Amino acid sequence: MKQHSQIVKGTIAISISAIMWGFDGVVLTPRLYNLDVGFVVLMLHLIPFLLMNIFLFRQYSQLKLFVRQDYITFTLVAVFGGALGTMAIVKALFLVNFQQLSVVVLLQKLQPIFAIILAAILLKEKVKRHFALWAGLAIVASYFLTFGFNLPRFDVMENTVYAALYALLAAFSFGSSTVFSKKVLLNHNFVTATFFRYGFTSLIMLIYVLVFREYTQFYRITETNWIYFIIIGLTTGSGAIFIYYYGLRRVKAIVATISELLFPISAIVFDYLVNGNVLSPVQLVSAAVMVFAIIKLNG
Repeated sequence: MKQHSQIVKGTIAISISAIMWGFDGVVLTPRLYNLDVGFVVLMLHLIPFLLMNIFLFRQYSQLKLFVRQDYITFTLVAVFGGALGTMAIVKALFLVNFQQLSVVVLLQKLQPIFAIILAAILLKEKVKRHFALWAGLAIVASYFLTFGFNLPRFDVMENTVYAALYALLAAFSFGSSTVFSKKVLLNHNFVTATFFRYGFTSLIMLIYVLVFREYTQFYRITETNWIYFIIIGLTTGSGAIFIYYYGLRRVKAIVATISELLFPISAIVFDYLVNGNVLSPVQLVSAAVMVFAIIKLNG
């Protein structure tokens, strides 16, 4: 009974964080389009990390307990889930210019395919017999979700094609991060995991911004940008990650990927309510097929 209760709590927590991410992807992050992607990702991690330091500075004492594998795993989480994954999805959202935002978010949800493969390799979780069938169906559905019955044409659909590719890169990155995060949570609580995920990511992105001279973007930040940075940092950013890690510690990586499907579903709803965007019949059917395939993938 106690184990069942923990699974329920974990599933609810991950579902809440997924809805928060759906809201962020459609309503909040796209409003930062006037800034460079790398700089945006740095600020989305650095601001909440600095705020965390006010209340969680004692977490630095955990560094004394870190072994070499901890540093490696946290770095992998930061690289894939923090830096690469976030830059890819932010770039994809910026490219579509408030059009097809929910398509970008839906494509990102192919991440269970990558998460299951890595979970099998790294966590020794069992892969279902029909994995290839449902994974293949999800990928085919994702094509029709993006392009309908048309062939991709770079001359008229360049941004759409690139946005789709960046969304797939984000799917791979976040899928990888889910598994690496699960490894982190085997030895650390969700507070420590969140604190150092943001800390490691902030350091990596600071190096990136310095190398590519994107720090000049600081002078282009508007008052509106600051408002969105703070809102994201406190709610859909670090807040959602806290809730997510709380839940992830209580369920298997495969259960987590099912709960995360509320991310794209909520994105479709928010995209309609806020931006007035509606998926075409072909896209709606494709989205339903893709979600169904991913559910079967984890079933």
